[in-house]
Amino acid sequence: MSQTKVVTLSLVFFSALLPSVIRAQGWRTLLNLRGEWKIELGDDMRWANPKFDDSKWDMIRVPSPWEDEGYPGYDGYAWYRKHFAVSKDLRDAIVYIQVGYVDDVSEVYLNGHMVGFEGQFPPNFITGYNVARPYRVPQQYINYNGDNVIAVRVYDQRLAGGITHGSVGLFEPRDYLEPDYDLAGTWEFTTGDNPSWKDSEVSGGKWSDVIVPAYWETQGFKNYDGFGWYRIKFRVPENLVGERLILLVGKIDDFDETYLNGQLLGRTGRMRKNWSPDDRGNEYAQLRAYLIPSNLLLPGQDNILAVRVCDVYMHGGIYDGPIGLITREKYREWKRNTEDRWNPFDWFR
Repeated sequence: MSQTKVVTLSLVFFSALLPSVIRAQGWRTLLNLRGEWKIELGDDMRWANPKFDDSKWDMIRVPSPWEDEGYPGYDGYAWYRKHFAVSKDLRDAIVYIQVGYVDDVSEVYLNGHMVGFEGQFPPNFITGYNVARPYRVPQQYINYNGDNVIAVRVYDQRLAGGITHGSVGLFEPRDYLEPDYDLAGTWEFTTGDNPSWKDSEVSGGKWSDVIVPAYWETQGFKNYDGFGWYRIKFRVPENLVGERLILLVGKIDDFDETYLNGQLLGRTGRMRKNWSPDDRGNEYAQLRAYLIPSNLLLPGQDNILAVRVCDVYMHGGIYDGPIGLITREKYREWKRNTEDRWNPFDWFR
């Protein structure tokens, strides 16, 4: 066998092995959901409701192209549903849903709440068949006292369709950076752009309560690209007063400017009024971590955190954690321990 063929075969083998290696290093399986699911052809948004009666739906093996499961030649819409119970031991877990690779477009719902999507449905069709993305699940979406339902809306344009392959289930990242003071939860949010929204008092804008972290498209702002602002009020815990602190603002799609008590704390990406999808780099994958000047936090008083975000394509907003305050020493130790490892989110993207 020639040297070229040996190298080629080695690369093919390594490429096939790599995803499983990265999964093993980066994620802990909380609940494996591969196996029998329910499926119905067509499209009806009522099928996202966990109380919908799907007892007469067909069964299908997941993951597998639906053409291999009794639906040869079918292109169009279909919905998958899976019922399962969740152990109360997961109340303190950082939970993500993964439904593998979906050909071509998908929306994923947990107990009626959209938690993620990939591609774009007609008439402005964009395929997402080659992306398997983990979706952060807010703990308040999980039912620990009964039935849980994952519903996946799918559109296939041609060839293979459905949840074709990949990891399916609930997962937790192994090297998640836990803040010393967690700011994930309910924030205020509005679309638009106004520099005064960084200040302690705000006027204008129609502010809504949203969950952070989560894509804003999953919280009533579907198909929105452009500027948006997040705000939250908090007090520094006594045990962190006097510490050198870093603010973690998670991962943001796409660009941000982060303000603390009206002062610019840090920025990632280029914030421009006239933007285009070509402006987008890999900023969406970067963890925002900004050192807080020692005199900027107000001990014993309300502090205002405001995050200006610009989304230039598809997914938008503060979509992943960690979110909160962390001591500089703890952050530095985490960086030292993880900087030489695979980033588990890189493979899923």
